[in-house]
Amino acid sequence: MIPEIAPQIAFIILGLAILLVAGDLLVRGAVGLAAALKIPALLISLTIVAFGTSAPELVVTVQAVLSGNDGIALGNIIGSNIANVFLVLGVPAMIYPVTTHVLGLRRHAVIMLIATVGFLAAAYGPGEIDGRIGAALFAGILMYVGYMWVRASTGKSEDPLLDEVEEYKETKGVSLKTMLFLAAGLIGLPAGAHLLVSHGADLATNLGVREELIGLTLVAFGTSLPELATVFAAALHKKSDVAIGGVVGSNIFNILAVGGAAGLAGTAAFDTASLTLDLPVMAVAAIALAAFVLTRKDIGRVAGLIFTGAYIGFILMLAENAGAF
Repeated sequence: MIPEIAPQIAFIILGLAILLVAGDLLVRGAVGLAAALKIPALLISLTIVAFGTSAPELVVTVQAVLSGNDGIALGNIIGSNIANVFLVLGVPAMIYPVTTHVLGLRRHAVIMLIATVGFLAAAYGPGEIDGRIGAALFAGILMYVGYMWVRASTGKSEDPLLDEVEEYKETKGVSLKTMLFLAAGLIGLPAGAHLLVSHGADLATNLGVREELIGLTLVAFGTSLPELATVFAAALHKKSDVAIGGVVGSNIFNILAVGGAAGLAGTAAFDTASLTLDLPVMAVAAIALAAFVLTRKDIGRVAGLIFTGAYIGFILMLAENAGAF
C-alpha cells in the first residue's frame, strides 16, 4: 500500500510547499505594488494582506469545489479552524503563556463566534454551502473589513489584526522583484492547489477514506503551518500578544471569505461524519478560544497541554473512524 500512495503524498507535500511560498510571494508583491501606487498602509493591511494571507486556503477550496471534491474544500475550512486553536495556540502555550490581554481582541472573538454559528447553521440546516449562502458569507467578510476600516479611519487603529502588514513592508516600489513576486504568486497558487486537490482526492480513493479526512489533516495542517510558525516564534520571544489576533482573524476569514468563495464557486455539501465529529470539534475549539479571550484569561501551559491533547485526540478519532486502527 505504501509504495502505491507514496507518490501521491509526495505531490501533496509539493503542492502545499508551492502554495505557501506562492501565497507569501503574492502578498509581498501586492504590498510593494500598492505602496508604489500610494495606497495607504491601512487599506493594504485590511485588504491585500488580510485576503492574501488566506489565499492558499481560498484557492485550494475553490479548486476543490470546481473539481467536485467537496470533502477537501469543507475539510480544509473546518480542519484549519480546529488546528488554529488547538495546535497553533496549544503548542506555543506550553512554552510560554499566550496572553489574551490584547486591545480590541474581544470584538473579533465575538465576530468569530457569530461566523462559526452561521457556518454551523448552513451545515445543520440545508446541509450545504450554495451560491446563496456563499454570497451571505462573503458579504459578511466585506462588512467585517468595512467595520475595521471605519474604526481605523476614525482614529481607533489599535487593533491586533492591523499589524500584520508590518512584516511585508520590506518590499517597496514597482521593481522587477515586485513583479516577479506577483507573477510567481499568481502562477504558483493555482498550480499548487491543483496538485493538492487532485492528488488528495486520489489518495482518499486509494485509502478508501472520505475526502474530508485529507482536507482535515494534510491540507489543514499544511495551510496552518505559517500561523503555527508565527505563534511559536512569538512564544519563544515572549510576545504572544502579537500572534493571537492573527489566529482569531484567520478563523474569521476561513469561514467568511473561504467559505463564501466556496459557495460562489459552486455547491459544497457536508457529509454525515462532518456533522457528527468534525463540526462539533470546530464549535468546541471556537467556544474555548472565545472563552479565554472574553474572560481575558491567558492560555497557560496547562491549557496549552489540553489544547494540544485535544488536537491529537481529534486526529486519532479521525484515524479510527477511517479504519486505520
